[in-house]
Amino acid sequence: MDGTDVTIPEHIPELKHHFDDTAQQYESSTLGMWVFLLTEIMFFGGMFGSYTVYRNMYPEAFASTSRFMNVTLGATNTAVLICSSLTMALAVRAARLGAKKKLILFLVFTLILGIVFLSIKYVEYHEKWVDHHIPGPGFHYDLPQYYHQAQILFFLYFAMTGMHALHMIVGAGLLTTLIVMAARNRFNAEWNTPVDMIGLYWHFVDIVWIFLFPLLYLIGNH
Repeated sequence: MDGTDVTIPEHIPELKHHFDDTAQQYESSTLGMWVFLLTEIMFFGGMFGSYTVYRNMYPEAFASTSRFMNVTLGATNTAVLICSSLTMALAVRAARLGAKKKLILFLVFTLILGIVFLSIKYVEYHEKWVDHHIPGPGFHYDLPQYYHQAQILFFLYFAMTGMHALHMIVGAGLLTTLIVMAARNRFNAEWNTPVDMIGLYWHFVDIVWIFLFPLLYLIGNH
């Protein structure tokens, strides 16, 4: 040793050992999230592809099922998710500014809106249950000529909206985790990567619904 002072960089608890700095860690996290979202796009893309095929195969049957879609509830849920995207964006901004109280507030608002969405979706599913529009042995349809085709289209409705609702439930769990972490002062202006990443996930789920709503509720509705 020649006595020369060596400056040791301050240890940042959130910085993992295999990254040089927080900027590199953030870029890697962002890339990983976008790769994950691309796989989700391919997953939902298969469902949208099936929807397109069957809608073109049975256009009259599809038009008949549209009468049973509750446009009012669907439009309300669309407005709810658009508002939740706004509050999520404000939460990300608050995290980057290091504003803890605003961060928690906007995360709670987003979580509440997510719960509202799921509650409305439960009401819709209950309506389908009461009307015997669940595909299977108990399925009932007042147009016998479309009995089998209608089951396919109702199955697609439940598959697509059900998978979307599952993603919403996962998102609600992630938001709850963020709220707990924020309350424990885990985020600051220098490190808030989880808020940003979960924000991307939440916006993706919202965008999927923006496509689901017109396809399932509006096209063919009379």
